[in-house]
Amino acid sequence: MIQVGIFSGYFPYALEESARRIKAHGFNTVQLDLAFKDMDFSTPAAITAAKCRQVRDTFRRHDLPVSCISAYTNIVHPDADERRRRNDYLKAVLRHARDCGSPYVITETGTFNRDSDWSAHPDNKTERVYADCVQVVRELAREAHEHGAMLLVETYVNNVIGSVEETLRLFADVDHPGLGLLMDPTNYFEAHNIDQMDSVLNQMFDALGDRIRIAHAKDVKRASGSDKSEKFADIDASEAHQFRGVGEIELPAPGLGALNYRLYLQRLARLHPNIPIIIEHLDESDVARAKRFLDGQLLEVGA
Repeated sequence: MIQVGIFSGYFPYALEESARRIKAHGFNTVQLDLAFKDMDFSTPAAITAAKCRQVRDTFRRHDLPVSCISAYTNIVHPDADERRRRNDYLKAVLRHARDCGSPYVITETGTFNRDSDWSAHPDNKTERVYADCVQVVRELAREAHEHGAMLLVETYVNNVIGSVEETLRLFADVDHPGLGLLMDPTNYFEAHNIDQMDSVLNQMFDALGDRIRIAHAKDVKRASGSDKSEKFADIDASEAHQFRGVGEIELPAPGLGALNYRLYLQRLARLHPNIPIIIEHLDESDVARAKRFLDGQLLEVGA
């Protein structure tokens, strides 16, 4: 059966307290965020085997195996020094992924927008920037493979890789055992295709199903009101966990939007019956509701 987990970053405490609180909600896996009040993982040098194993072993003692590791960053940042800094950090996480308890390290493919990791930029859809993205992803996939890990890319509409077709092209151009896919179906929807929910979901799984290693659980809906700027929740977490959408699309917690969860979970379970699915885009006060929703949907589809 599908395993239900959550990002550890939604529990902003010291390591032991974070693990205790997550387990109290009945989860049986986590996506690991290297962010705890009593530990420093802020630079590549700060990511050591000893500290990673301490985190891994703490979650294991709480019966919360680490299924994957967060390393979200803008891998194609237009400033060369900033790009290098970000990717050096991601490589450090890849080198220590096994020490953290999982081979899978996740990032999105980034944007040429200097001001935001979440907003689109016209250059994202140029051949020049696509070539940059391929070069970086190939380098990261090789680094991952050399250390027994796998880079999982997470497609997002405002990034260089933002559609089913672009994801397929990336995997064709970077045909490497160090590269896999994080499936988050909400990230493929825009104003032009959100009303074709089921056909887009089926296209995702028909085209990309064999690449999937980990799945996410949030939701998607049209934005209400006239404010189409970036939206962030006021929570004690990284910007990646605060983000809630931009433009005409909002990305709320699971059960609060329009995603056809029944179809999503049916397609996911058919291909990957024991895959971890990781809840996101919420705060700690909403965790119990979101888990009840997802557990209920899994019961309905027998997954």
